Amino acid sequence: MVERINMTMLTDFYELTMANGYFENGMSEDIAYFDMFFRKIPDDGGFAIMAGLEQMACYLNNLVFEDRDIEYLREKGIFSENFLKYLKNFKFECDVWAVPEGTPIFPGEPIVTVRGPVIQAQFVETIMLLAINHQSLIATKANRIVRAAQGRTVMEFGTRRAHGGSGAVHGARAAYIGGCIGTACAIAERDFKVPAMGTMAHSWVQMFPSEYEAFKRYAEIYPDNCVLLVDTYNVIKSGIPNAIKVFKEMKPSKMGIRIDSGDVTYLTKRAREMLDKAGLHECKIIVSNSLDEYIIRDVIGQGACIDSFGVGERLITSRSEPVFGGVYKLSALEKDGKLIPKMKISENVEKITNPGFKSVYRLYEKDTNKAIADVITLNHEKIPEGEEYEIFDPHIIWKRKKISNFYAKDLRVKIFDKGKLVYKFPDIEDIREYCKEQVNTLWDEVLRFENPQEYYVDLSKELWELKVKLIEEYKV
Repeated sequence: MVERINMTMLTDFYELTMANGYFENGMSEDIAYFDMFFRKIPDDGGFAIMAGLEQMACYLNNLVFEDRDIEYLREKGIFSENFLKYLKNFKFECDVWAVPEGTPIFPGEPIVTVRGPVIQAQFVETIMLLAINHQSLIATKANRIVRAAQGRTVMEFGTRRAHGGSGAVHGARAAYIGGCIGTACAIAERDFKVPAMGTMAHSWVQMFPSEYEAFKRYAEIYPDNCVLLVDTYNVIKSGIPNAIKVFKEMKPSKMGIRIDSGDVTYLTKRAREMLDKAGLHECKIIVSNSLDEYIIRDVIGQGACIDSFGVGERLITSRSEPVFGGVYKLSALEKDGKLIPKMKISENVEKITNPGFKSVYRLYEKDTNKAIADVITLNHEKIPEGEEYEIFDPHIIWKRKKISNFYAKDLRVKIFDKGKLVYKFPDIEDIREYCKEQVNTLWDEVLRFENPQEYYVDLSKELWELKVKLIEEYKV
């Protein structure tokens, strides 16, 4: 029997101590605004991919403190009984705005905003960062790998190397959003409709008296999708010759070979020669074994004959940079119907936050439909189209530029209205296709792996002036 796990208590403990503090100070119903944003793109890339929003929304939509949660907190001996009673009757009542999944995102912009009673808006910080940081990281890495493959398909093969079950399942979902064609993780197809795929392990080949018999038996069982692993013993001397023999005898409708070790450039070139000489031009060549975007780019550049890649640990763990640095910061309060902007000041310029209740617009060049800049505005602002518009660098107060011949799109949608889920999530196929379309709106210079052109994320004049004003007021 599998026990249903209520994830409400998947939170940092200080969210609870602060919640109790707000309650005891009579502040629990004060209205606060919090923004989630990130500061640095993984792998020094040009952009990241938004993902994980659906799992965040699922948590918020099922946020309830059960009896065992209340009893656990009571046993800690630091929470008031009135606060525990409040939790027992807890009901999520916040508004939430977010950038849809699959959207390219950039540092500094509020990809999620939560508005509501501070005790609630503060409490959801942990799950928001957990869900979106993880899946955005994997979707971003997957997209880099898929772009490196230059039109060849990429499969996510990392389940056994993921950081736990949730990392495997949600990582597979994120990788699919980023552009992979499927996953080795079976439960990801059952629960999230990510196509599951796979062939055989070396142990299958070793279980039979000969490599030929192992291949033939597999072809008999799977005549419509026969992909044979040819590197158990010797790729050139036995693996490919035995595969060719079986393909000619059994004539499967779909056939391929997979190479999981060795010099894939040399081996795939030889494999293609041998397969073509045998008349098996339609036979696909799949490679795996500790691949990433740089290795894929290099072997393609060296002329490797590859139709598809299986990428495991370096994708599912984003091994080259395994942390997505999203943060969650207070940006405003409401007092007597008036909005009071808040910001964090730091000696590190990149840690100075943007104040107020904000929106994010993406500006597109009319002639090419390419994205030219994102602009963070105060929420009441509208960006005028068809005329020159001035935007300001958020870190260099004297730097500004004027743009024209553009149109603007509000990037964010409303997810919750006073605690009610109001957003209909697209299916996974639509999110994946949307991601592909949106990445194609970026200039090639932004897509570079090394030293990409910095994409501008600037402030509206009104927000920039508010930020400068608050910096002056906060000086001590």
